[in-house]
Amino acid sequence: MKHVKSYHARELETPKGTLLIEGPVSPEYLSNLNFHEDLVAFRQPEQQHKALIEIASLPEGRIIIAKQEDTVVGYVTFLYPDPLERWSEGKMENLIELGAIEVSSKFRGCSVGKQLLKVSMMDHAMEDYIIITTEYYWHWDLKGTGLNVWDYRKMMERMMNAGGLEWFATDDPEISSHPANCLMVRVGNRVNQESIQKFDQLRFMNRFMY
Repeated sequence: MKHVKSYHARELETPKGTLLIEGPVSPEYLSNLNFHEDLVAFRQPEQQHKALIEIASLPEGRIIIAKQEDTVVGYVTFLYPDPLERWSEGKMENLIELGAIEVSSKFRGCSVGKQLLKVSMMDHAMEDYIIITTEYYWHWDLKGTGLNVWDYRKMMERMMNAGGLEWFATDDPEISSHPANCLMVRVGNRVNQESIQKFDQLRFMNRFMY
């Protein structure tokens, strides 16, 4: 499968200034930007910046960023699922994962996450993919937002809905381990029925186990 990446951008006016939402960005472009010190959800900012540059270098990897001047203040990543997860077991070339989405606390509540997802889906090539994201409550910034687990889940669902992702059932043990966890999916309009059936088999791998 040829991974085509078509660049799109839009400006977002916020109370803290204008942001440019753009991508997919190249690793070279990303390496020349600063990375906001608040972006610590997954690892230290310098390490996460390096990880994003590596993802942008992958054939299927996509990084869409929100930047203010020359500083990244938010991002979303798309890449193949982790080889250790069930979603990679089908070896589907047209199944990619929204692996991470993060916005600096300075710009929370400014619809940055929604706009990152909307710009991501402006790329017509996304219609060739099944896009998944696995939401686990232990990754959520409950402390920083002051939200309880259910309000945070509603917020995440609304944000993912902005990118066309919807809740899908699954028997994945990690997702099933807590009722707030969930699988959200967007099936592109050019994905064939065979791929959809293969994905359904990945979603329910334990149905015949007693």
